[in-house]
Amino acid sequence: MTKPYGAMSIAELAALIQTGALDPLEVTQGVLADIKAHPDKAIFVTLTEERALAEAEASSKRLKEGRSLGLLDGIPIAWKDLFDLEGMPTTAGSKVLKTADPAAKDAAVVDLLKQAGMVAIGRTNMSEFAFSGIGINPHYGTPHNPRSTDEPRIPGGSSSGAAVAVAAGLVPVAMGTDTGGSIRIPAGLNGIVGYKATRGRYLMDGVYPLATSLDSLGPLCRSVLDAVWIDAAMRGSSVAPVTRQPREALEIVVPTNGVFDGAEPGVVAAFEAAIERLQKQGCRISRTAFPAFDELPKLMAQYGPLVTAEAFALHRQKLAGPEAVDIDPRVVARTRLGEKTSLADYIAILEARARMTAETEALIGDRFVAMPSVAHVAPPIAPLKADDDLFFATNGKTLRNTGFGNFLDWCGVSIPCGTGDVGMPVGFLLSGKANADGPLLQAAMAWEEVIRG
Repeated sequence: MTKPYGAMSIAELAALIQTGALDPLEVTQGVLADIKAHPDKAIFVTLTEERALAEAEASSKRLKEGRSLGLLDGIPIAWKDLFDLEGMPTTAGSKVLKTADPAAKDAAVVDLLKQAGMVAIGRTNMSEFAFSGIGINPHYGTPHNPRSTDEPRIPGGSSSGAAVAVAAGLVPVAMGTDTGGSIRIPAGLNGIVGYKATRGRYLMDGVYPLATSLDSLGPLCRSVLDAVWIDAAMRGSSVAPVTRQPREALEIVVPTNGVFDGAEPGVVAAFEAAIERLQKQGCRISRTAFPAFDELPKLMAQYGPLVTAEAFALHRQKLAGPEAVDIDPRVVARTRLGEKTSLADYIAILEARARMTAETEALIGDRFVAMPSVAHVAPPIAPLKADDDLFFATNGKTLRNTGFGNFLDWCGVSIPCGTGDVGMPVGFLLSGKANADGPLLQAAMAWEEVIRG
């Protein structure tokens, strides 16, 4: 049986489209048909079928006339329900925004990828207002992790539908956002690649915010090469500036504190096996404590999380009005905690963040940091829906490892490195300091096969 178009990598599809073996219109029609036939109706919030077919037809015409826009021309992409698409309200996984004014234009990065010839398939589901690492949504349903073989398990959040759409073979790439791990978590839990860029690497116009001092963007896809191509197009380049080089041994530091606390043995085993493979290939691995990883939980306990303070400032009017009853009670409860953070507290957090970031950069130097993307594999959905205490405890643990990187302004790539309990995927998170995206992507591309094993 021929592989579904959505189950191909961008590189596979591009080779077929650019040589004329596949027509973009045929690809788009196939992808839309597969999405409609898929039993999990919670993956997409909406399909943009009319737009997708028009964009695919235009791509087909260009290619037949020898006017390809580049390797991404005709490639389908799904957008998390945070990105403005012209003529549609941006609902951010929430019921209360369904009646919002339609977007007057595409978000800046949506427009850039449209200029590269990509085809917008639809909007993917997400945690409401992007405020959870779990991925449960009481309004639009919760996408099920397609790697589960025993019972419905979480997709991870907040880019839940984006990750599942790729992992289920429905689209080759989906765009996510990452404030505390919302790309790298679902990538890790679903066994795909997720790249979180340094905050500010891309234009944020038309992207619904959660916490502007933490929000970042990036693709969920099948390979690091796919992420490299998308990264270039999102910055307006027609050629990826990241190039393959002779593979040089990496210098990697593995934190000894924080990231392994309470980690499942299967996760640790898969991660350590990947580290051993890298070491056998000449990579230099060191292990050290990161003082910031001990200080950050204490800082949050004293002043409250930075994300919560900024999320409350954004949503305070909704929480004070009648709309609050239509918002997920868990989102309401977590967001309202931000009211306790005073202006003086907020400034103290920012000052501590700047100091901790500088100290950690000095500690890392030019090395990369490696850790499990998430300390556990995807847990079952049902117990989390039934128990608020379990939900919040699991949410905190799910966000912990990736959250360090957001606070310290890192970039990061989650790459599948094996399986843990009940055969569920484990992610290997390779991170670099702020604005080290080029070297990080180059290293991740060079060593991806070794990490995967």
